[in-house]
Amino acid sequence: MTALVQRYRAADRINHWVVAACFVLLTLSGLAFFHPLFFPLSFVLGGPVWSRILHPFIGIVLVLCFAGLALRFWRENLLKPVDIQWIKRIREVINNEEGPHHLPVGKYNAGQKLMFWAMAIAIVVLLISGIPIWRAYFAHFFWLGLTRFAFVVHMLAAIGGILALIAHVYSSIWIKGTTRAMTRGTVTAAWAQHHHPAWYRQMMHKDD
Repeated sequence: MTALVQRYRAADRINHWVVAACFVLLTLSGLAFFHPLFFPLSFVLGGPVWSRILHPFIGIVLVLCFAGLALRFWRENLLKPVDIQWIKRIREVINNEEGPHHLPVGKYNAGQKLMFWAMAIAIVVLLISGIPIWRAYFAHFFWLGLTRFAFVVHMLAAIGGILALIAHVYSSIWIKGTTRAMTRGTVTAAWAQHHHPAWYRQMMHKDD
């Protein structure tokens, strides 16, 4: 039987998938507002009226759920000297060569950490820029020029978040054995040893 290592609790996995679902719904409904070509996507939330009503509320759910993840994992996503070495050897990482995997990588590698902070920044900017353009409640408190500027910032932050999400999904599929961490909560010992040796040793020491 393959040895398994616990990577995520059920609560963490549920929180992760709620964030993912919210982000997808916000992306689809947001694209519907962005250009007439994407207008049919508004029917994902029941049509243009419901999309305008629900989009900001789903955004609030996203912020709250991501905040839950961030409070739990931000310390493990702080950049360390080993991450600089990992980035310098990114070509070897992409080619899945042995060298970089001998680095004492913890629970998250530099790529995962950068993705975490990119999403954190994007979500904060989306929240702040979303307030002046939330017409039903807050838009009338701001002058028109600021509202228009906030819309542009909101759009750029959304694009940044979408690109980060695409990179996240691609890398989780490309590195075999990664997706089971968020579907089953465990990874194989071989996967942990290969990709996150320092974290693996920490987990083994904890079980002693």
